[in-house]
Amino acid sequence: MRRFSKVAVFLAGLVPLIWLAAHDLGANPIERITHFTGDWALRFLLVSLAITPARRLFGWNGLIGYRRMLGLFAFFYAVLHLSTFVVLDHYFDWSEMVADVYKRPYVTAGMTSFACLLPLAITSTRGWIRRLGRRWTQLHRLAYVAAAAAVVHYWWLVKADVSAPRRYAIILAVLLGIRIVYALSAGRVALVGRKSPAISEAGTGR
Repeated sequence: MRRFSKVAVFLAGLVPLIWLAAHDLGANPIERITHFTGDWALRFLLVSLAITPARRLFGWNGLIGYRRMLGLFAFFYAVLHLSTFVVLDHYFDWSEMVADVYKRPYVTAGMTSFACLLPLAITSTRGWIRRLGRRWTQLHRLAYVAAAAAVVHYWWLVKADVSAPRRYAIILAVLLGIRIVYALSAGRVALVGRKSPAISEAGTGR
């Protein structure tokens, strides 16, 4: 059953690309492709980051099996987004692209997001998980940095109508907030656990 559900999720991840290929891209196809692939990269990234909060809040432990696939789809659409910038927008003019990274803050934020996603995609295999051990979890916290940089990239890009990036920013803030609450709760539990022997001894002394 899990295998079929993973196939279904995989096919669902390709639906945006199929939709893009099947529809008219309008008067400015490069801009259309750029925005479309960027939107879906951010959406998949946020969905992958929502897996752990959903498990903790609702007990949906089976979702963990889909997190890696969703994260890789985020990277896949981010690659398409960057490829549009490199190939269609700048025609492999590397000097112009480097100048854009330095001159345009939204490009800098976008490149920062991609630079964070790249090592996450490379180390997403089981082999890398075994090799890195606990460091794998620490490394993959870059996903939140990537999402934050992507939201900033989107916000600075649109400039005027920030309603869409604002929605993504709110979603990311909620996901981060849930993580922080659980981290603080776990810290309090650990602190109580360390204190409990002393409390027990004091109670015995009475």
